[in-house]
Amino acid sequence: MIRVVLPHHLRTLANVGDEVQLDLNGPATVKSLLDALESKYPVLRGTIREHGTLKRRALVRFFVCGEDISHEPPETPLPGAIVNGEEPFFVMGAIAGG
Repeated sequence: MIRVVLPHHLRTLANVGDEVQLDLNGPATVKSLLDALESKYPVLRGTIREHGTLKRRALVRFFVCGEDISHEPPETPLPGAIVNGEEPFFVMGAIAGG
């Protein structure tokens, strides 16, 4: 069971608590995790990744085990601590402004 922590605005949109749990079929990658997240919570489609291209939105970041993996390829395998549920996968909104 993979644990995912979403930013507050996406938790509100999906009507979920602090953390969601997902089961993945097949390899545990960023892409398969996001596919499962959007499948379980269709209202999140287009909020984390762009429709059509499925590219990460510019102001969204992914953190695993304290590291920013936002620029890694979507097929990058997730670490064992994420797959085992020991550590959560964080989806965070970047802060921009001036």
